Amino acid sequence: MKAIKRDNASISYHVTGNGEITLLFVHGSYIDQTYWKKQTAFFSADYTVVTLDLPGHGQSGTERKNWSVAGFAEDVVAVIKELNLQNVILIGHSLGAGINLIAATMHTAPVLGFIAIEFFKNAGNPLPPEYQQQAADITRKLTTDFRNTNEQYARMVLMTPQTAPAIAKRIVEAYRNAYQPMGIATTPEIFDLYKTEAKLLPQLKCKLYLISVDYMPANEAALQERTRNGFEVLHMKGTSHYPMLENPDELNRLLHEAIQEISVDLLHAHEA
Repeated sequence: MKAIKRDNASISYHVTGNGEITLLFVHGSYIDQTYWKKQTAFFSADYTVVTLDLPGHGQSGTERKNWSVAGFAEDVVAVIKELNLQNVILIGHSLGAGINLIAATMHTAPVLGFIAIEFFKNAGNPLPPEYQQQAADITRKLTTDFRNTNEQYARMVLMTPQTAPAIAKRIVEAYRNAYQPMGIATTPEIFDLYKTEAKLLPQLKCKLYLISVDYMPANEAALQERTRNGFEVLHMKGTSHYPMLENPDELNRLLHEAIQEISVDLLHAHEA
């Protein structure tokens, strides 16, 4: 495991494989790059695979005064630049996909493709009114009871009663043990990220591929409205927000399908 530093915090990353195309995997809130273990093993034979721990997560540092989602996007761009990554397919899970959207519109040159997993499900639209008060309550309670509030949110929103106990336990522990200053600062931004989606999705210069688990369906009409270069929703059966844990083989199959389609564009560019 290697690291670079940006804004006082170290960013731990790992590179495997040596392919022409780079798959850059960015994890979601409170988890880390180990969640991509099955994807790294599957794809590194044919691609360069890069995973990282966002600051405040995993083995990365916490020495940062100001935490923000935009800051995480700058971290992703810093890794791309430091490693001089080319022909990058950004693959983000949950908040990681939102971070990648900011990064992709901030540093467009090396981005060949964009795959989101379990995000943009109601792209560019605010939470329904009945959930807005819940979001406000969560934001407020994080400051007084961070661990239990995070656990309640994970159980209520990110899993179902049918989620396997081992998966539920891993997620709950990650949410309870998250770095509190980072979580308290970024959670309100996450609930308002629909504003960033509405602004930046039309600026995305490549097709959006969304892998969506059907425990919470995606609003495809919203994607149709927001994207300018097309989108495709790849559906998965499942009971949670974490397909890399629940059904990694099926996730790999769908990722491979999207990556192959994106790779065709690179081949055509070479032929031209």
